[in-house]
Amino acid sequence: MQDGYFRAVLFDLDGTLVDTAPDMVAILQAMQSAHGIEPVPYDEGRAQVSNGALGLLRLAFPEHDIDFGVDLHLEYLDRYADQLCEASRVFAGLDALLDQLDDAGCPWGVVTNKPENLTHPLLEGLGLLSRSACTVGGDTLPVRKPDPAPLLHACDIAGVEPHRSIYVGDAARDIEAGLRAGMATIAAAYGYITEDDDPREWGADIIAPDTEELTQIILKAVNL
Repeated sequence: MQDGYFRAVLFDLDGTLVDTAPDMVAILQAMQSAHGIEPVPYDEGRAQVSNGALGLLRLAFPEHDIDFGVDLHLEYLDRYADQLCEASRVFAGLDALLDQLDDAGCPWGVVTNKPENLTHPLLEGLGLLSRSACTVGGDTLPVRKPDPAPLLHACDIAGVEPHRSIYVGDAARDIEAGLRAGMATIAAAYGYITEDDDPREWGADIIAPDTEELTQIILKAVNL
């Protein structure tokens, strides 16, 4: 990544920009208790949050056939919609990074596989929605990551060229989408990553072990 070359920064949401695990895992554990199942440990649930509600439910209810739209999935989404932003917070240090990007007029945005009806209220609750130059959810287009189309769409909205944009994510599909879109990519190794996954294998341009280093990488890349 060439310092000072880039003009915009796009973030994945869960596990990259916002720590949503406290709310998402709490809902999962409450559902398990309601169904008479011993709740999964928090750390195990946290590692699955980037895989969304389906990933969490497949971990918590291994005896069930979990797919989009099944009863357990709908129950989880209903519960989550009522508890979107109780304990979820921007990862430590990234609020200051966003402030610096805003002050410099450098556009930033969010591209996530989370559906719009959950993404927008969450960002609104955190005071970020109106600041985001582009917010693309998992159902904004007919396809979602690892397809590059959502990232290209976000660049169009923000008015920046993909090759002068950075995408930050905490899953292999994020990096794949960014690379296919022709963007520079940063793997957020502090995010929601399972024990059998390895960010070094994703092919990202840079790996950021924590938000402090991510901040330094981004500020240099956008010439701040």
